[in-house]
Amino acid sequence: MKTFGVSVKVRNNRLEVRGSQEGVRGALSVLEDAAESNKIRETAAKTLRQDGEIYRSSKGIVIRANSTAQKKYAESMRKNPVTIAMGPAGTGKTFLAVACGLSFIEEGKFSKIILSRPVVEAGEKLGFLPGDFEEKVCPYLAPLYDAFTALMGLRSFERFKEQKLIEIVPLAYMRGRTLDKAFIILDEAQNTTSGQMKMILTRLGPDGVIVVNGDETQIDLKEKVDSGLLEVSRILRGIRGINFIRFTLKDVVRHPLVKKIVRAYGENGENR
Repeated sequence: MKTFGVSVKVRNNRLEVRGSQEGVRGALSVLEDAAESNKIRETAAKTLRQDGEIYRSSKGIVIRANSTAQKKYAESMRKNPVTIAMGPAGTGKTFLAVACGLSFIEEGKFSKIILSRPVVEAGEKLGFLPGDFEEKVCPYLAPLYDAFTALMGLRSFERFKEQKLIEIVPLAYMRGRTLDKAFIILDEAQNTTSGQMKMILTRLGPDGVIVVNGDETQIDLKEKVDSGLLEVSRILRGIRGINFIRFTLKDVVRHPLVKKIVRAYGENGENR
């Protein structure tokens, strides 16, 4: 440490400080303060995690897990390379994934967030739609955009996109890429085909994480086309590193009527 005219080395998990008596004393005082400060931060972080806090924005917005499933979901995104979340609308699947992604970016865990979603309505043939690339995909990624702007504001969201910290990629454009050091969110995954689901899961790089969200009761695929989300729930269970989270009506956080509407449709058997 140049300020005190001492040298600091780590040997066999021990810290060696060499220099004049006064310099060593000053350096040790600074190091002890730093260690104590770090301990306080770790304790605070642990307390926040226990409190269910997922993300705290610069605007002072605090996002917490409001149910057991949401807490398991947030924990899974931290621990597993692949998290697959299934459940009804309004349970926070997309919003919490975005909150976790922003938290990871701030921590330096990932270099970017990649947003993707199947464009079922356009058959993913975006070349036939008017406007530039982003104008074409924007309507299909609106729920993800809404989550980001709610958490960080429009200006910060646009800045993150300009700096390539947030990348928007329709599912059809993911083929051939290896997504390393990236936090990938695949939204509306119930509308992926078997081939599309396999394709995005196999894009995962060594230090990447993929979060797959979907509601199996809102499949918009054509008849006789199997949902990739339903398929992975059958064939990938039990594989280490792939975790499944199930949301239920108890986890709905939208207007109280949403829970009643989802339940009514479920009881009526209208799952498509």
